Amino acid sequence: MKKTTPISPSRVPDDYETIKIMIGIYCYDLHDGKVLCNQCQELLNYSLEKLKHCPLNNKRTTCGKCHIHCYRPDMKAKIREIMRYSGPRMLKRHPVLAIRHLIKGLTKTKEKQES
Repeated sequence: MKKTTPISPSRVPDDYETIKIMIGIYCYDLHDGKVLCNQCQELLNYSLEKLKHCPLNNKRTTCGKCHIHCYRPDMKAKIREIMRYSGPRMLKRHPVLAIRHLIKGLTKTKEKQES
């Protein structure tokens, strides 16, 4: 089994920032709070932990395009729901992050390209 080295938030700041903002948009709009509710905070913590230990490190694309499925099925369904809701709203609220995320989603991982 391949051992993964945790990556620091400074190596992939856009990924960390994007997931925080997307979960925040969803929670603030649909859960009527100024801070994240417990359920959204739990999902954020889970997502950041998965991102921190991503085996692809800097070779990664977006999680939706990834060939490795590291999210539990329940968390994957919830994050997909959040992405579908928050994605279109990101263009208006955080256009730079949204465009970077879209571009990253169009690229394949280097590992898949070499295959």
